[in-house]
Amino acid sequence: MSSESGSALSAFSLDSAELTASAVTTIRIALGVGGAIALIIGLLITFQPQAAATTIAVLLGIYFVVAGLVYVAVGIFARGIAGGARALDIILGVLFLIGAWLAFANLSGTVAFLAVLLGIVIGILWIVEGIATLAQLGDAPSRGWAIFIAIVSIIAGAALLFAPVWGAQLLFLVTGIALIVLGVMQVIRAFTFGRGVTPAP
Repeated sequence: MSSESGSALSAFSLDSAELTASAVTTIRIALGVGGAIALIIGLLITFQPQAAATTIAVLLGIYFVVAGLVYVAVGIFARGIAGGARALDIILGVLFLIGAWLAFANLSGTVAFLAVLLGIVIGILWIVEGIATLAQLGDAPSRGWAIFIAIVSIIAGAALLFAPVWGAQLLFLVTGIALIVLGVMQVIRAFTFGRGVTPAP
């Protein structure tokens, strides 16, 4: 049983010794950029949580406005579309515009809703990312860091799934701190991935 699971996981392993130099460089850049972005966002959320949450709510409201206007315009002006499809486009556009109005009319409520929704989504993503990292360990020298990152990711993801119970402010604080930790770990992994191993030609 264990040998079968090991062979199944080996299909997803990421061993730097089997990668070309360009592939190792690409992975390092991806890890570094992703870690830096996570670190910056984590710092903003941790030290400016209200500003970060309000910015997200405003961007969502703007998206709703644009999407609503596009759907209404398609429903009114597009040719060759059946009457029922036109009506659905107009209805969908109006719903988007109503959502935009609700978002701008009550930014604090929108922020609280987004905090809960964001926490659930990010929690699930981090758990999946942690499991994927464990599945892709391979025999790289940075295996210890990869295991640590995976454990932190899974724990942070599980915590975020329950964070909405504690309220939006605590959710943003947990998210910010977790992003800082994961960002730093990803940047470190970017520097350590493939070090001391000669990539495949």
